[in-house]
Order: sequence, then structure tokens, then C-alpha cells
Amino acid sequence: METASLVMPRRSVHSAVPETALPISNARIAILIVVGTETMLFAGLIGTFLVFRLAAASWPPADLPRLPIAVTALNTVALLASIIPMTRALRAVRRVDPRGLVRNITQTALLGTFFLAVQGLEWARLVRHGLTLASGTYGATFYVLIGCHGLHVAIAVIWLVVTAMLARRGRFTARRHVGLEMCAIYWYFVCALWTVLFPLVYLL
Repeated sequence: METASLVMPRRSVHSAVPETALPISNARIAILIVVGTETMLFAGLIGTFLVFRLAAASWPPADLPRLPIAVTALNTVALLASIIPMTRALRAVRRVDPRGLVRNITQTALLGTFFLAVQGLEWARLVRHGLTLASGTYGATFYVLIGCHGLHVAIAVIWLVVTAMLARRGRFTARRHVGLEMCAIYWYFVCALWTVLFPLVYLL
């Protein structure tokens, strides 16, 4: 019997474990944690507002100015309208439309800036008419709750501006645009939050 016939054929062994794609990226997990944390923050603020609101005999007090419902309603329309260009920006990057991406991100940032500007002007008018943080629980809860949301909108607008600059430089592609998606999720969050705060604070 030949020696060669006793040699068993060698099988190639692959020690490396094949990589599997994560069901959700770390960036998406991070933004979901941020949104969840912010939701709990505003849940606490809203709960505090409701405690004072339901315990008050009159709301607002007779000696304090009323909130500008009509102007704020129109401002709400502007903020919610910004969801449209934000969604178009996501569609633009997926169909490789860099001009459409930059245009829609810029429009979203402008609408957010407009919302903040109108809100700031209304706050200045309210302060001139005597509504301040020192105006009891009515003034304190109003400025803390609405001011906290305004701060988040300002952060989101800055994020939009940075995202628009990156888009101009071609940083986003159809396959790589996680940063844009994270910005969009956060913007959707601040818009959705306002749909709760506006009727709660201005109409209740």
C-alpha cells in the first residue's frame, strides 16, 4: 500500500467568525437615549406645571397679561411646517440629490430660526407687560417649561446649520448619512414636543 494513499486530505479551517451587521447602529442607540432622557425631563416639567395649574383658583392671575395665543398658533404652524423640508432632505440624500439636500436642510433651519425669533419677541413683550419669572408660579412655570423647549429648539437649529455646512461639503451620501438621520430624529422630537406644550400651556 502506498504511503500517499494513507494521507487524509486537509480541510481548510476558518477560525475567524463572520461579522454580522448590528440591527441598530451605535449612533441611533445614542440618539434614542438622548430623546428618552429629554422625554423624561419634560414629563417632569409638565407634571409640575399640571400640579400648579390644577391647584390654582384662577389661571392666569387677573393682574398678569394673557399669553399671545394667535401669534403663537401661527408660529406653531411655521415650526410644524419645517417637518416637510426635513423629510425632503432625507429623501434627497437617499436619491443622491445634493442640491435638494442642502436646500431643504437650510429651509428647516430658517423655519426653526423664525420660530425662535417670534417667540423671543413675544417674550420681550410679555416681560414689558409684567410677566416675569418672579410673577408667582404662573410666570415661573411658563418660562421654565417653554424656555426649556426653546433652548432645545436652539440646539437643534445649531445642529441643522452644522449639518447644512457638512452637506455643502459633500459629507453625506446615499449609504453614509447617519449624522443627517440623527439630526432629523432630534428635530422631529422638538416639533412633536411642541404639539403637546402649545395646547397645554397656551390653551388649557
